[in-house]
Amino acid sequence: MPRGARILINNAYYHIINRGNQKQNIFFDASDYDAYLKIIKHYKKIFYFKVFGYCLMPNHIHLIIQPKKSQELASIMQRLTQVYTLWFNEKYKKVGHLWQGRFKNMVINKDEYFIDCISYVEANPVKAGLVATPREYPWSSYRSRLFGNKNSILDIPDST
Repeated sequence: MPRGARILINNAYYHIINRGNQKQNIFFDASDYDAYLKIIKHYKKIFYFKVFGYCLMPNHIHLIIQPKKSQELASIMQRLTQVYTLWFNEKYKKVGHLWQGRFKNMVINKDEYFIDCISYVEANPVKAGLVATPREYPWSSYRSRLFGNKNSILDIPDST
């Protein structure tokens, strides 16, 4: 059965979820998380997409992004997953798939849901029992968004 086409809307925000193959961990230490964030930062300069929220969990990722061109969403995610997989497989002397399959994306089409979605993403580590508050988790956008970080990959949403 063929998979359905992605819903792509110009100027839309997307909540992206991608999980490790068989729900296995894709991050084991701080250098893994840092590498993924550096890859995002690199490809932001190539594709000009914006990042408004993220959370890197041990076995999956959440991103809230806005591609400059909606049709580039798949290319953006393909680059992020391929480059991180190559890096990960080299580091851990592995071969094969790292990601479970096709990434999931949901269009965020209401301003209120945009903020709710960011909060949901940043609360994932609390729900998973990894930390007591979102502020304690170093691999999400929470601290940068609330307290500022000039090295962050985060963008400020337009107020229009």
